[in-house]
Amino acid sequence: MKINQFAHLKVNHQQKINELQKINFLDDNLYSLSLNALYLHFLQCAFIEAQSTSSFEQKLHALLATSNQDLKDYLDNHQLTLEVFYTVAMQLLGFEVNDDFEINHLFEKMDELHLFHHNQLNNAADLIDAWYDLLCTHGKGGRTYLDLLAANGYFKPFWNLPIEQKPLIFNGKTQPVFDTSKLIREVVYVESSLDTDHDGKRDLLKAEIIRPAETNDGLKVPALYTASPYNQGTNDHTADQLMHNVDVPLKHKQPNNNSYEDIEFHEPAVDLPPARQVRGETQTAEETFGHAKAVTLNDYFLARGYAAVYAAGIGTMDSDGERTCGSKEETESTIAIIEWLAGNRRAFTNKTDNIEIKTWWCNGSIAMTGKSYLGTLATAAATTGVDGLKTIISEAAISSWYDYYRDGGLVIAPGGFPGEDADILAEECFSRQKQAGDYLKCKDQFNRDLAEITAGQDRATGDYNSFWDARNYLKDVENIKCDVVMVHGLNDWNVKPRNVYNLYRELDKLPIVKKLFLHQGQHIYINNFQSIDFTDMMNLWLTNKLYGVENHANELLPDVCVQDNSCESTWHSFNGWHTAKPQKHQFGFKNEQLVDHAAAPAVESFNDQLEQATFEKYKKNWNQWRIDLLSDKKNVLNNNRLIFKTEKLQHDIYLQGCPHVTLDVASSVNKGMLSFMLVDFGNAKRLGEVPATLDLKALDAGYQWRFDDLKEFKLGKPTPWKMITKGHINLQNRKHPWKTDELVPKMFYQFELDIQPMFYHLLKGHQLGLVIYSTDMEMTVRGNEDITYSLQLENCELSVDYEELN
Repeated sequence: MKINQFAHLKVNHQQKINELQKINFLDDNLYSLSLNALYLHFLQCAFIEAQSTSSFEQKLHALLATSNQDLKDYLDNHQLTLEVFYTVAMQLLGFEVNDDFEINHLFEKMDELHLFHHNQLNNAADLIDAWYDLLCTHGKGGRTYLDLLAANGYFKPFWNLPIEQKPLIFNGKTQPVFDTSKLIREVVYVESSLDTDHDGKRDLLKAEIIRPAETNDGLKVPALYTASPYNQGTNDHTADQLMHNVDVPLKHKQPNNNSYEDIEFHEPAVDLPPARQVRGETQTAEETFGHAKAVTLNDYFLARGYAAVYAAGIGTMDSDGERTCGSKEETESTIAIIEWLAGNRRAFTNKTDNIEIKTWWCNGSIAMTGKSYLGTLATAAATTGVDGLKTIISEAAISSWYDYYRDGGLVIAPGGFPGEDADILAEECFSRQKQAGDYLKCKDQFNRDLAEITAGQDRATGDYNSFWDARNYLKDVENIKCDVVMVHGLNDWNVKPRNVYNLYRELDKLPIVKKLFLHQGQHIYINNFQSIDFTDMMNLWLTNKLYGVENHANELLPDVCVQDNSCESTWHSFNGWHTAKPQKHQFGFKNEQLVDHAAAPAVESFNDQLEQATFEKYKKNWNQWRIDLLSDKKNVLNNNRLIFKTEKLQHDIYLQGCPHVTLDVASSVNKGMLSFMLVDFGNAKRLGEVPATLDLKALDAGYQWRFDDLKEFKLGKPTPWKMITKGHINLQNRKHPWKTDELVPKMFYQFELDIQPMFYHLLKGHQLGLVIYSTDMEMTVRGNEDITYSLQLENCELSVDYEELN
């Protein structure tokens, strides 16, 4: 276990005094107290649940001070020491004596756990400093000690602070001084500049707002806005029925001479219906709602002086319009809510009366939050440069929809969803369909437009075309004005790592502040992890971006923070998607740098066809297919792939960036596709890609408020290999994904490609491997065709960037 804490703001002694006074741990009468008396005062304030002298003393007896005395007995006879202070502090932070630390090795263990501690405790000033920093320390339970106190009700007396004293800032972060039992829930309908259902009226978009009660008394707060197409429900059954069949042959494509200009998207002019005529104004909403499908990060901030806003967008229940899956219209639908929050667009209390309602409660500063489609729309909104959007926290977000559903001229499914495509997702999120009366009005138009999406996505070729160009947010990155936090899983094969890698590289060209967090998981949130204070970092970040508090968030948060894959609870900070001194290394396939056996022939071949029974087995069990594909042991896939490996490594290395493959390959027919896996070969315990749940409902977002589970990645049983990254290409798209070239059977073609990016710690004694195959049971079409692929090894090369570690 290690605690990786980045949001602990170091402040001077006087500021510590001022802030401790602000949260009622100090007042002017306390400085004359003895060291023990001041310490007991701090503890009595902290043990808010102990409401009598006896119950307080009971708390003290429960804490161990030395190996043979509890805290009450110790303080009755001895003066507080540094060792006793931190022995108790460890227990207050949730660490157990003997299980998590030993008293005789206290400070060694704190250093091992990366826990901050002072080195002297001689007087009241030292104690004040130590207590302040203890409150800010991230503990075993995934929260700071002050957050643990908040969960017990420490800030309940602060609910009645005058609004001019809210929000309350401590250590550069907002504190939970808002009564979540009094949150106001209301619904408005924002008028967009769209008519996606072609009914002659501008689309109205339902927005659900949760805001502190203090906003009714004049407090203006920032808004955390989550655009979630799933928020109003999904059509899972209907979408499943429309899933495309992937058990089809790869198609030979007619060659073309397309350039990018030939397929570039140009937004057509649209005749927009006139805006609604306002018939009155009000500050009172007419509609409320119950429990929203909330984002847990938003829940945390609702107790800390923020509003949360949820909108599902066009084509969802209670809104107008249609789902269009990643289009310009969806982006416009998303930013319409921001424009209203910033005071630049109209909203109404209902869909018929045209009574306008404004955001009189918002301070005009907005952040967007959310994972997957939610984070994708945050990225899309940022690329418009919309006023009022100060920052986005985009997690597992798509930056180009082609990189989600396609790769190198191939139809590639998001991991785990073969047969899904843009049209399926549009249908799944079209929750207007759930209201039969409303659906009646738009059913025919939606079916026509859905057919256009099906045609535009072009599953026949898999090429990059104007449909996908319209859904490429990277083209508009130069418009981004807000600061950006990106979070992505290095094992996320749903939204693949290329999406965040390409966005990060484009943002590198802009004068904005950007932060990147790369974890070892799949498609997940990380704000409930034990090993890293992500929620606390986002508190520091949002306090700076939305409340304008100068708390050094830009400097304190690491530019790039990467979770190590070789051990638990370890995160490294970097200045970019690279280590300090990466070097490029080339491995030839035949020069004994990267070989699959000692005497490799000039040409190596493999066939893609399987026995039908084997093919059917692997269709149903992708894990077994992957095991057999990468196994050194003889199995039915030995003739269906090539495995190349380096010699065993003499040092640990840190792989980074995009592996680059140069090939000289031939197909036995006039079509073909290749797939690649870069693999860590070597027996070792490895982190699971799905985090373990350490404690259910252990993370409180405030006092008697929402909960979240505490999680962490744990090492599993030893395995002989681990896939690092993968990639795919259609051999007819050797130069560009929008250009189709001829493929003459049995003729060798040279080409190069980058596979998905990585950041990977490869251990000494392991081998770096490249596995080349064709059909990917999880992602490509599965035609099970008799196609042989041949490689001229002397012209093949793998190039990777890495740094050797001592």
